[in-house]
Formats: sequence, structure tokens, C-alpha cells
Amino acid sequence: MINFNKNVLSRVIRVATVGVLLMLAFPYQTNGQEPRFYFGVDLSYVNEMEDCGAVYRENGEPQDPFELFSNHGATLVRARLWHNPDWTDYSILEDVKKTLSRAKAAGMATLLDFHYSDNWADPGRQEIPTAWEDIEDDGELSGALYQYTYDVLSELHAEDLTPEFVQVGNEINSGLLKRGRVEPEWERDSQLINAGIQAVRDFSTETDTAPQIILHVAQPQNVEWWFTEAEAVGITDFDVIGMSYYPQWSPYKIEQVGTFVGELRERFGKEVMVVEAAYGWTREAVNETANNILNQGIRGYPFTPEGQRQFMTELTQALITNRALGIVYWEPAWVSTECSTRWGQGSHWENATFFDFNNENEVHEGIEFLSHDYVYPEADVQ
Repeated sequence: MINFNKNVLSRVIRVATVGVLLMLAFPYQTNGQEPRFYFGVDLSYVNEMEDCGAVYRENGEPQDPFELFSNHGATLVRARLWHNPDWTDYSILEDVKKTLSRAKAAGMATLLDFHYSDNWADPGRQEIPTAWEDIEDDGELSGALYQYTYDVLSELHAEDLTPEFVQVGNEINSGLLKRGRVEPEWERDSQLINAGIQAVRDFSTETDTAPQIILHVAQPQNVEWWFTEAEAVGITDFDVIGMSYYPQWSPYKIEQVGTFVGELRERFGKEVMVVEAAYGWTREAVNETANNILNQGIRGYPFTPEGQRQFMTELTQALITNRALGIVYWEPAWVSTECSTRWGQGSHWENATFFDFNNENEVHEGIEFLSHDYVYPEADVQ
């Protein structure tokens, strides 16, 4: 992979000629090198699942899941980070270090996903961490977010674990560090988001590293309005528009997502990455208290391993065709175990993993989307 400082690049683009701008903006090499597209997997649950007894198999043999995914074509691992949860020992900084270290050892790049909460953060839930809930002044709260972000990255850097990508928040449709509200409060949210961005930029400058900054919004139908409003309040110094795409909760079809990526790149001058996507391979479930969440498909893509592979392959091809930066499959290894996670015993996602719970977690063909022979666009400039 070629690493470069996107902040510097964005300044170059603003003063470049149209032809040079096009050449710089396309995330594909055409001079004999491999195209640059990240094939990602979110493996935030793996350490916990293995501690709970999960074994991942290929051809009946136990496998290190990080090496397995790398061998099948994954080039990026995403890991979530909660602030200070009192209900789990996972997705805290020490656990994240283990995930990033395992990913690096397997030859993959990494993406650190700051949730800025002690719990799951999503469009309807952005709870302020307990440690910060008494901070009433937004300036002081922004300072706490800045320092926390900077300190986490510095600690990772000290252990040679600097991520290639940093998400400032997870599915921040409603903003960050909410106090009960579930819609943006732009004056406040811009201060908080920009504090996180500035922390990454300052860390980058002081360590001579260049992690790319992702802002992440759930579902394509929310992306354009959100980034338009964010731009209007001065949230501009980031590198990648990140979005979740689950067809169960979106009216967008695969071809529309691909076209939309091209429109976003042109409208905002940013790279675009689908940082969460998934599709089920069965409607069956393990007998447990954690019922499956992903249970609605779309016409033409059956809930079978083949259907899952087809959905992910066609989605990925649509993204590549429209010059997206990458795709991340969400939780392909959150298999069922005897342990309980947040809402019940077992997994809410075993029917959307790449492992067959009817066959001792043998890897199935869904994983093959990572190694498919994709068609990459030719250069638009000579």
C-alpha cells in the first residue's frame, strides 16, 4: 500500500489544474502496480469470541482468524474502541492493542473506530462517557475529547500500532456525546468533531505519521444531507466519507450505492469508503437468547453462502467501478458461543458471518468476495 499525507494532498488539489486534480483524486494506480482498494473486515469481536471458546476452521483445521482473513484477501482490519465500559473487558484500549497487533502481524492495515462512549454508538445512541458527563461547558468537553484522542493515538504509536485510518466517531448522524437528543446540534457538534479531527492532525504532525481521518454516517440516504450541513459549519478537514450500508435499512440498491459514491467524490472532493456492510447466508439461528438481527434480504440475493458472496461481490464491484477507497465487512467472525454479549447469550450475527455454525464454524464461500477477480477502471488521464 502507498501511504501519503491526505491533508497535504487536499491542499495540492485545491490549487491544481483540472487534469492534475483528476490524476491525483483517483485512488487507483495504472502504472503496473496493483490498484489501491481496501478489502476490510471488522474483527472487534474475535478476541472475545476466542476467549469464549470459539474455534474458526478451514478444511476442518483450526485457524488463526486474522491469518485466515489475510490469506483470503483482506487488507484492512477495523476495531472499535469504547471509552471506559463497566460491562465488558473488550473493545477497551488493551483489547484494541491486541487486535491491531494481530492484524499487523498478519500483514493488514488497520482502522481505529472511536465510539466516544462507554457503550455502542449509533444514529440513535451517542451517550456521553460517564467520565465526562459532569462537564457542562462545550469547550471543556471538546478539550477532553481532543486529549483522549491524542493520548490514545500516542499510546498506540509508542507500541508501533499507529492505525492507517481513524474514525472520529461511529455512525454520527446525530452528532457526538449527546445528552438525550438524537439529532445534530451543529454549533456544538462541529466543535466536538473538529476537536477530534485536530487531535489526529496534531498527532500526525508530531509523530510524522499520516492516518487518514474518516467521518462515518449510517446509511447512504443520510450521507449527502449530513455532509452538506457539516460542511456549512466548518467540518471540512477530514479525508474519507465513511458510510454504513445495510440493505435491510436502506432503500438504495447496489447500483445506486455505486453511482452515489461517484457523486459524493465529485461533490465533496473526498474519498469514500463503506466502513460497514453485511448480508446473511442463512435465516437459521443457533438456539440461544441472542436472536439474529440481520434477517431481511433483497430480491435476487438468497440467504445462502452463495447469495451472500454474490451480494458482497457485486457491491464491491460497484464501489470499485466508481472509485471508492474500500469496503469493510462488519463482524464476519461474531460467531455464537456459550458467552453472553451485550443483549443475550450467543451471537446476534451468526447468520451473517463467514462461518457455518452447523459445521463447527467451517469457513464458507461468503469469504470469497475478498479475493474475487474484480475489474478496475482504467485511468481517465494519460
